[in-house]
Amino acid sequence: MTTVNPYLIFQGNCEKAFNFYKSVFQTEFRYIGRFSETPVQDRENFPSGMDNKIMHVSLPLSKETILMGCDNPDPNNKSTGGNNISLTLNTDSKQEADRLYNELSKGGQTRMPMQSTFWGAYFGMLTDMFGINWMISCDQPNA
Repeated sequence: MTTVNPYLIFQGNCEKAFNFYKSVFQTEFRYIGRFSETPVQDRENFPSGMDNKIMHVSLPLSKETILMGCDNPDPNNKSTGGNNISLTLNTDSKQEADRLYNELSKGGQTRMPMQSTFWGAYFGMLTDMFGINWMISCDQPNA
């Protein structure tokens, strides 16, 4: 089976973001590694000051999905939050949808509050405090 897992790139605040996501999703890191843990010969490829930054982190969200990320090691290619992608969470209950929405929106921006939609879902959109766009959905059969 092929799976798709989102990989988020941050400008120095990856650890803070992933600690936040860890608390929201109530799970543990599968892996978290820093640039200082890379072999010495590979460290030459990274700018100074990156040693304590996150080289790679993986946080399981479900059996099939892992949220991954890092701090951007390329000072010439600044990463910025964009409006061309959203991470979509599908839940089994309205309560879990509300919980995730409320947790992820702390310090962020509401784009569409959680509500029943014409297409039969309980749905909402937000941008979290790290500039990541989220869509949260729970199917409502016979809505």
